Amino acid sequence: MKKLIQFKNIVKEFDGQLVLKGINLEIYENEFVTLLGPSGCGKTTLLRILGGFLTPDKGQVLFDGEDICELPPYKREINTVFQKYALFPHMNVYDNVAFGLKIKKEPKDVIEQKVKRMLKLVGLEEYGQRRVTEMSGGQQQRVAIARALVNEPSVLLLDEPLGALDLKLRKEMQHELKKIQQEVGITFVFVTHDQEEALTMSDKIVVLKDGEIQQIGTPTDIYNEPANEFVARFIGESNIIDGVMVQDREVVFEDKHFACLDAGFAPNEKVDVVIRPEDLDIVPKEQGKLKGVVKSVLFKGVHYETIVETRSGTSITVTMHVSEGKPVINTEAKEKMSANDFYLDLDDIAELNDADIIARADAQAWDADTEDWISIHKVEYQIEPKIGTYPVTFSTKAGTMVSAHMFVREANRIASKEYEEEIYAVNFFKKVDEIKESMALDTDLKTWANASAWSLEDDSAVEITDVDYDFDVETIEPGDYQVTFKTEGYEYMVDTTDKHEVGEEVGLLFGPEDIHIMSKKGSY
Repeated sequence: MKKLIQFKNIVKEFDGQLVLKGINLEIYENEFVTLLGPSGCGKTTLLRILGGFLTPDKGQVLFDGEDICELPPYKREINTVFQKYALFPHMNVYDNVAFGLKIKKEPKDVIEQKVKRMLKLVGLEEYGQRRVTEMSGGQQQRVAIARALVNEPSVLLLDEPLGALDLKLRKEMQHELKKIQQEVGITFVFVTHDQEEALTMSDKIVVLKDGEIQQIGTPTDIYNEPANEFVARFIGESNIIDGVMVQDREVVFEDKHFACLDAGFAPNEKVDVVIRPEDLDIVPKEQGKLKGVVKSVLFKGVHYETIVETRSGTSITVTMHVSEGKPVINTEAKEKMSANDFYLDLDDIAELNDADIIARADAQAWDADTEDWISIHKVEYQIEPKIGTYPVTFSTKAGTMVSAHMFVREANRIASKEYEEEIYAVNFFKKVDEIKESMALDTDLKTWANASAWSLEDDSAVEITDVDYDFDVETIEPGDYQVTFKTEGYEYMVDTTDKHEVGEEVGLLFGPEDIHIMSKKGSY
């Protein structure tokens, strides 16, 4: 197949922001190529550069081996169909399609022959005299396509042309567009953010994110062998699990060894394991390669979307005591000061120092006028190595003082023999304003509770992936609230025609061909 279009290191910047970051792409004759990605990924910018409506800041666009970056749109063998079809409302269908040919001063009989052929191709041969304003969205789109194709371009660019259509019509037009492309035998470059459109019509899909190509491949390749987590999640639903590639065609996840078809990874390389929902079967518990519990069931019309939890993770719940937290005010010194009560483990007392107490109490002093921070000069307390409640007083050089309580308790830990891990956290005290002003509340809650988890096998750190709480940040008031920290659990989405009950114990069955391995290193 002949190479028709080449993008070479295309860079484009708008207002100091890089929209395209060195795009390299080849498009061949008669291909249906789809540029796919979320809003703002750069796909329309790339299309407009190809059409001649934008000029790249760096790089080359080669058309049939020649650089066309300086060539105006009307001199390129390329036509464009936009989402807003830009038809002439005062003209009928025939005149809209014939408009470009009339501008070129083609003979009247040639124009008539070409227009009739195009209207027949798009299924509108009986609509030539119809005003475009009297036609449906799908019909208007066909007129726009006929108007572009009648000029016999080598390439047709389509910028989200189905976006304005309803679901049923959009699906019909997907098949019509592919049929038209095959009949006229030219290259189509199609832009969309709709994954189903891309999978239905394309010969080749180019997945973009943040101005960079993530993967190029056939619809089958993109769906079955995604290059990274972004592609896997963007192209359909995916179950993505942390794994280790022990050796070629053998992967470990959920502490079990499984055969797969992938190779070429380093021994014991950490990878992402992808299993599509339709590749999983729910079977009796004893027949499954993994065992779990049905957590939810959602009817989707043709199938049930069933969530099966195979591992719940290890969790711990603590109490967050929230107060109004008005500071102490020293009018003479023009100082303000505050401190929270806090919890200590019995084991922590031996190594306790002033700096540790200040940090745990979040003790602060500041200038009442400028709000500049003031150093805490003295920390006074008496504490014994036993469970109890002990007062502590913080003061500045100017004599501003605030008191708090240290609550000494046994360490709050929960160990899971099943998962060979332990999780730890403490109850803690906070003020309403501290909660409302948090910029990253989940992270702050973990810090305030000293939450951590580790493996009982080798003491390595285990990530706390979930933080759940029973309050609304915007409306929180003084009181006690429960905060739960949890290590990673595993849930699998399964598409099945059989309905299962929530709480049912089941097995999950899959084969080596259903397991797809992705490198954690990232993009295409």
